[in-house]
Amino acid sequence: MSMNKYEAGMLGQQAAESFLVGMNCEILARNYRTRTGEIDIIVRDGDYIVFVEVKYRSGLGYGAPSESVGTAKQKKITRTAMHYIAVNKLDNHDFRFDVIEAVQNNGQVHINHIENAFGA
Repeated sequence: MSMNKYEAGMLGQQAAESFLVGMNCEILARNYRTRTGEIDIIVRDGDYIVFVEVKYRSGLGYGAPSESVGTAKQKKITRTAMHYIAVNKLDNHDFRFDVIEAVQNNGQVHINHIENAFGA
């Protein structure tokens, strides 16, 4: 039985969240949306506020999932993150942008966490 795009994305996001919680990150927001864009997951990792883009693939036939986070997507995520920082008065925190690749292989989702995947 195949999944639609939404279901596949949610599977990847749930796997990424479980991974982050296992790394002692505190989930601050899920699917944070503004007019400028969306951020999949926002977490606190120690002193850092981390904006996480999750990319799910059912295999590597089309390349690494992180390759789809190009310059335009990075700019959207950055603008949305700046909005989150301003609204939540978090200017005194360090922050970073991570990408989590969630790749399904033999019925299991494997996680590749790329810290500081791009800069603001």
